Amino acid sequence: MPKASGVRVMGIDPGTQATGFGVIEAAERLLTPIAWGVVRSPPRAPLAERLKAMSDGLREAIATYRPAIVAVEDTFYARNVKVALTLGQARGVALVAAADAGLEILTYPARTIKQAVSGYGAASKDQVQAMVAHILGLEEPPRPPDAADALAVAICHCHTSTMQARLQAAQ
Repeated sequence: MPKASGVRVMGIDPGTQATGFGVIEAAERLLTPIAWGVVRSPPRAPLAERLKAMSDGLREAIATYRPAIVAVEDTFYARNVKVALTLGQARGVALVAAADAGLEILTYPARTIKQAVSGYGAASKDQVQAMVAHILGLEEPPRPPDAADALAVAICHCHTSTMQARLQAAQ
């Protein structure tokens, strides 16, 4: 992959069993994929151990890829309150890992991420993953899907921040 010279953005898709991360570098209109992957936690371990594994993995990824900005997907509204609370705790771990590294942190709702990547706020996971591959010039969608979702969060930040900068310049 070519080396870009720009702002490095890490997207995070929080989960208690698999937390996706994706790192891209944004230079003008070029988005270059740097790395992507998943931090896995022991599925049958107590929640505290799974959150610790997530924290350790994200801290390692942040130290390795040195992003300047971290974008995190907001917790979605779940019908099951227990699931929503658990995902909120995972999101909190991601926010703390980035804050401890002194990074700028932004959060985006799932609909905003889908809209920024695919042009449609209710796009399917497959549509989002296909667009991530297209935008980043990859031959196929990144695997696993949690990593592709994290790259979508990073792309969303780049597209959103670029548009906000243009709007501010126009005012």
